[in-house]
Amino acid sequence: MCVTTVGCDSSTGPAGSAGSPPAALPSIPAAPTTTQPAPSSTGDDKKVDYSRLLLEPADLSDNEDTFVEQSSTPSGPDGLPGASALFVNQDDTRAISDTIVIYPDAETAANTLRAALPTIGTTITGATPRPAPVGTDGTLAVGMSKDGGKAATLLLFTEGNALVRLEFQSAPGDVTTDDFVINIGKMQQIALRAGLS
Repeated sequence: MCVTTVGCDSSTGPAGSAGSPPAALPSIPAAPTTTQPAPSSTGDDKKVDYSRLLLEPADLSDNEDTFVEQSSTPSGPDGLPGASALFVNQDDTRAISDTIVIYPDAETAANTLRAALPTIGTTITGATPRPAPVGTDGTLAVGMSKDGGKAATLLLFTEGNALVRLEFQSAPGDVTTDDFVINIGKMQQIALRAGLS
């Protein structure tokens, strides 16, 4: 088992701001190494840059908030193929983390998502996972951050062999709406469908 992480500086943003999502995410097992192709010694294999599949700040911005990218990682958690980015709004009161992990096949991605569901409570308290109309096995969970200082919404889904984890954080009492979360999730799904085909 490996724990998916997105690094961020907890000192950023004012107290109670959403600029610092928790580092620990639901546990996500790594894909078996036996199913991954062995690297070639010819030098033809280059590391794929999956960051091109992530959403852009303009995708997240609306009349209420203008988001900017605060940080990004050009690989998945624990060195798995993928990418992640952290976005914050202009007031540093809302944050969205977007993580994509690429697995060898759709079955592995789906099994990994299902294995991660029981661990949602390790990062979001008071949440009951429920189905969401995004991708395959879309799951939405709404609650509070582990420290109780922020409202938190988690969306997990797969698109082909990609597993997506979107987390939305904001001030307590200012929970991100389901419609906004689903809309952002569908945009990420479309970007993956186009980018991985």
